[in-house]
This record gives sequence, C-alpha cells and structure tokens, in this order.
Amino acid sequence: MNAEAVATPIRCRRTDVWPAQRVIMHADMDAFYASVEQRERPELRGKPVIVGGPRDARGVVTAASYEARTYGIRSAMPLRQAARLCPQAVFVPGRMRLYSDVSNEVMRIFRTYSPLVEPLSLDEAFLDMTGCERRLGAPPEMADQVRADVRAAVDLPISVGVATNKSVAKIASTLAKPDGRRIVPPGTEQEFLNPLPVRMIWGIGPKSQARLAERGIRTIADLARHDPERMRELRQPAGRARGIDARDVESHRTARSVGNEVTFGRDTGDQALVLRYLRQLADHVARRLRAKRLVGRTVALKLRYADFRTITRQVTLNRPTDQTRDVFGAVRALLARVTSVGSLYRLVGVHVTGIESSATRQLELRSRMVRDRRPLEIAMDQVRARFGDAVITHAALLNSAARMNSERYAWRDDVLG
Repeated sequence: MNAEAVATPIRCRRTDVWPAQRVIMHADMDAFYASVEQRERPELRGKPVIVGGPRDARGVVTAASYEARTYGIRSAMPLRQAARLCPQAVFVPGRMRLYSDVSNEVMRIFRTYSPLVEPLSLDEAFLDMTGCERRLGAPPEMADQVRADVRAAVDLPISVGVATNKSVAKIASTLAKPDGRRIVPPGTEQEFLNPLPVRMIWGIGPKSQARLAERGIRTIADLARHDPERMRELRQPAGRARGIDARDVESHRTARSVGNEVTFGRDTGDQALVLRYLRQLADHVARRLRAKRLVGRTVALKLRYADFRTITRQVTLNRPTDQTRDVFGAVRALLARVTSVGSLYRLVGVHVTGIESSATRQLELRSRMVRDRRPLEIAMDQVRARFGDAVITHAALLNSAARMNSERYAWRDDVLG
C-alpha cells in the first residue's frame, strides 16, 4: 500500500456481502471556474463573473457564474456578445493550473469514499457507492456527506445526483443545481424521466432535439414510447429514456481525445503565423500526452474562418505517437490541403484521438530509439515543468508573435459517455 492510500483511506468498498441495487452518484461542481474565481476574490461573490478573457477580446466564454447566466450567458459564447448582454459583468482570464489543483483535491476527496471514481472533466465525476449503506447511511446521507466534505475542503458549491445508473444520476445532478442534491430511488426512474425534455438525455444536442421534435418527440416519455428501431435510426439511446443504463463506473478510463485551440486577436491570413501557432499547439498536445503516458493515432486540424465557418480535417498515422514532430507534421500537411488564397482564420486547433496507453508501445519505441526524439522531448518537458515554459522552446518559435501563455488557454480532455 502506498503512502497516498494510507493518507486517504477509502470509506467504502464494493463487496458481495451486501448485494443490492447499484448506487451511482454523479457529483458536479457548480460553475466551477467562475466559483473558484469568486472564492479567490470574495468581492466578486454575488456578481456576474465571466471567465475567458477581457470583454473586448475575440475569444469565447469559458465559464459563467450563475449571476451571469441569468442574462443568457453560456459557455462558448463570444466574449463580446456576453459583454453586450451583461455590461456590468466582471471579466477575468482563466487560471487553468489553479483550477486543476482544486480539481485534484476534489477528486482526492471522492476517492476517500469509493475506489470507483470516473472523472469526466475537471469539475465532475461518477462515483460507484454500491455497498456503502452500512457505513454512510442511505443515499441522501451519502450525498450530504460528500457535499459537506467538498465544501469544507475547497469552499466551493457542488451538486449531487444519486440513482441506480449513470444516465439517471447525471440528469439528477443537473436538476439539483445549484448547490443541491437529487435522489432517484430504485423503481422510480421512468416516473422521474417522463416529463423532462429530451435534451436532458446525455448525448442529445440541439440538432438531435430538432430532429426528434419533427417526429413529435419532445419529452423523454415520448422517446420511451417510440419505436426502438426508429431510435436506432436517429442514433439515440432509447433504453436510457426508460431509465436503463448498464454501464459501469470506469475508474481507469482513458481520455478519448486531447486537444488545444486558440482564437486569434484578429483574423489573420498570415500562413507563417498560423503555422507557428499550430507548432505550439502541437507541442502542448504532445506534452499532455506524454504527461498522461498516452499516445494517439489520429491527428485532427480545426479551422474557424472569419465568417465563423468551421471545418475539421484529420489523418490517421501509421503508428500512435506522443511526439511534437509527428503531431505538427500531420497538421501542417492538413493545413496545406485546405489553404486557399485570401483565407482569413479566426481560430485554429489541434486534437489527437485514437488514444491508448503508451505502455503498450514501449517495446516498439525502444526499437526506434536511434531516430526517436522522445527522450529529447521528455527532457524538455522536465525543464519546463521546473523552470517555466519560457526557458526552453523550439527554435522556430524564438522571437515569434505566436508565443502563448499556457495559463490563458483551457486544456481540453474530451472524455465522452
């Protein structure tokens, strides 16, 4: 047993001693980034806070406090639009390292309750609490204890949903917001879901909602009554509309994609500048892969033009990689295929998918070590981790306008259910 396990004893373990219905909890921090900023600056509490950058910047809203949401402000909305909707809002830049540190503490607390914790992002996770009743009491008491421990440790609000499966628990936590809990007892899943709009089902977005509405399907009850064959055509999980979801909580889940994006201060058609940004984005993505001991096989380039038209192009490599050179080489080739004279770009992004553990590739990597830059890139990672990003970089980025401060950009690990 390691030192961390001794320091954070698990309060509940799954056993066969208490066979019963599964108890699945979904815990979700409320307006996480904005709440952290309000905690760090108490004078912001009760005020509309928007995380993402200055009000006149060309970026998008990363997070908005509940006070800001009452004005219709949502994540991914352009900052300038948010400023028009709520002129009195306080705009602050994101501080990803701070948010990550807080997230680590919250996840540590979750793991004192159960060994089966599945993080979905920095601010939410599933916990399998099956078998915890003897020690922690009924699900309402479990939820209250988790919420109280998080509040005591990090002084932030958290909402919790508890049900017999992941889908229902996640919907319950959404309805519990802000700073509440919602319990769905076994056997009441269908009754709980029936009156809710179909968009509450995990995976149904605005476009799918519109297609379903065309077929007269507006509530989850409508979806549950509909022909399962029709649901398969629409690629909708009809079983979940009846409260059925057999998925386990996966405590060792691998991210499905790792990526970074950046919005330019002004639209640009400067191909050399775009390439320098792509090189640095590729470097950030590769560093994150190496830090997580992951490799990826598919590299994607995302481009948003000045007119907001957005395209994504991708290529699958011959072998998985975590090297900057491989990722950048792929996106550079993809850019060359779509570039046209006079194109103006608003945003560029680099993403890697087809993720797997790098441990499965070690023998192959060792056999290629003579021509492999991985040892060099790992050494660079270690230097930058100790002394900061600015102390060492690629020669192509020296004296470049495309030097990005990693604190300003939100790392995006896409872990989909």
